[in-house]
This record gives sequence, structure tokens and C-alpha cells, in this order.
Amino acid sequence: MSYTIIKKLPPTEEIIQAFPLSPAGHEQIAQDRQEIKAILDGTDKRLLMVVGPCSAWPKEAVLEYAERLVKLNAKVSHALKLVMRVYIQKPRTTKGWTGPINQPDVFLPPDIEAGIRYTRDMMVKVIEMGLPIADEALFTHNAKGFLELLSWIAIGARSAEDQEHRIFASALDCAVGLKNPTHGSLAIAVNSIVAAQYPHVAVFDGDEVQTHGNPYAHLVLRGSNHAQNYSIEHLEEAQRYMENHKIKNPSVIIDASHDNCLVNGKKDYHLQPAIVLEVIESLRSRPDLKPLVKGFMVESFIKDGNQSVHIDKPEAIDLDGVSITDPCLNWESTEAFLLELAKDHKQV
Repeated sequence: MSYTIIKKLPPTEEIIQAFPLSPAGHEQIAQDRQEIKAILDGTDKRLLMVVGPCSAWPKEAVLEYAERLVKLNAKVSHALKLVMRVYIQKPRTTKGWTGPINQPDVFLPPDIEAGIRYTRDMMVKVIEMGLPIADEALFTHNAKGFLELLSWIAIGARSAEDQEHRIFASALDCAVGLKNPTHGSLAIAVNSIVAAQYPHVAVFDGDEVQTHGNPYAHLVLRGSNHAQNYSIEHLEEAQRYMENHKIKNPSVIIDASHDNCLVNGKKDYHLQPAIVLEVIESLRSRPDLKPLVKGFMVESFIKDGNQSVHIDKPEAIDLDGVSITDPCLNWESTEAFLLELAKDHKQV
């Protein structure tokens, strides 16, 4: 194979011991996972809201955002199950920064050992504040040391058709949302859920294993081909495919960002709250579809928008909560929206 060894990484157990999670943290994760599953099977009527930065960087701003979300959670938890996005891995269409786990300092060369320490520490601190966290399973081979911290996992649009990711999803203990592919086929998207809910024989950590299948694998609609896919017609189509395949716990999470908030080919992240409220309003007249939509995803950070990283101008970057990947809704707008949503959902 064509590669050069840079250095030997420390054992995962060593990293876990360096950044341990408290017993209370482990108990919280178990409870959060169960609550999310209860939303997906319909016994918990709250909305699942996966909210937070597009990418979890820098750590200090991520932790400040988490502190704010903890305070807000106390006001909305009766109606919403908040799960914070702590996305440490970033898929790229071609090339670019692949997240803090690979490059924790964007002005220095990639350093995976430093990234593992940086991101594990950040995740543990958010959980110890009292929040469940979510990440996207991009690099399945590097999951140990992080997987046990997650209460919800996404399989991205570029990965959901990949058999390795589907088998990985079928072995997970927590709920996993598989996004529709970028080309938009809902038939293929539901095929991914079928595969994730089915048991497989595979190799994990040098062992031949049989996965148990994940009955809480579900669909995430994220838009496609520069078009939205959260309409009643799209939901009817998704429901039809799920019924045909006898999907367990049929559920849809609508990603209000990505292609679902494109206007004339340009992303308008300010539309995310309006998209969520539009979907909820449209479902009032469709009691048959309403149980299908279990929640939403929203990209949000402390400050509005996003910024470019200029390697030769590190002093120009804003480290106080401006995304360096996709643009995000600012905190003030996020807070007002979630408060409104909690009030609205309570009345439904």
C-alpha cells in the first residue's frame, strides 16, 4: 500500500483513562439513549432536536455554547429532547479540513493523536454538563473512545450507501439517523435503513461477529440535488417505502440545513426555524403523517454565519463561536426559536 507511517498512536484505553467519564455521565448517556429511542418508537411525544455547530471547533466556544444550551434545556425539556451536535469529523465533497479529530489546530499540520485528546476532552466536558451529544460516523475505524459517549449518531449523505457504514449502524447500541443520498433517491435512503436494521456477519476489531441489527435506525431528510425534500409529498413517499419494507419504528428527522435551506442555489441558514415551523404546520392537517416526523436538525453556533480560515492570517479568525464550515444560526435566534417551538409543541 502507498503510505508513510507518521507515528504510532497510543492505545485507545490510554486516551480513555486520560479523559474519563464519571459514573454519573455513563448513567446519563444510558438514559438519554433510552429517551431518544422512546421518541422514535412513539412512546415519548417530545420532538427530538439535534442542534449545535456544524463542526465542533474551537473547543472554548463549543463549551460556551453547551453552557447556554444547558440553561435553555431546563426551559424546553418538557416538549423537546435537545441533543447537542459535537461533530468532530467532517466529510468533504473533494478536499478540505476534516475536523478537529484530525487537525485540532487549523493553523498547524494534522495531528490525530492531539485531535483524539482534544475532542475526547471536549465531548466528556459537554456530557458532564448534562447534555446528550451527537456526531457523524465518518471514520468508523476510529470510533472506539468516542462511540460510548454518543447518544445519537448520523450516517451522512455520502456514507449511507456504503456497506461498511450500514453494517456499522446495524451494530450500534444507540439510535442512528441515515441521511438520504445527495442525489436524493428516497428508495435508496430507505434501503439504507433496511440494511441497518438487519443483522450482518462482519469483522470488528479482528473478530468475526454477527451484528444484531438496529431497530432504531431511521431516515434523515437533508434535501437533495439543490432542492428541498421535506414536503408532504416527500413524507408520503418515504412513508410508503417504509411500509413496503416493514421498517421497525418508522421515523423521519428533517435536517433544516444543507440542501433543505437552499434558495436559488445558495444556502440561507436563516430559514431553518421557518422550515421547522412550516413542517409542523403542514402536519396539523395530516394526522396520518404526523407520527412519522420525530424531530429536526438545526445548525447553530454562538455567532451568525461562517468564516474562511486563512493560514497566513491566523489573527483574522474569530474564535468566539463563528463556524469555519457551514454557516450557522446565531445563539439569540436559536434560543428564541426553540422557546417558540417548545411552546407550540406543548399545545399540539
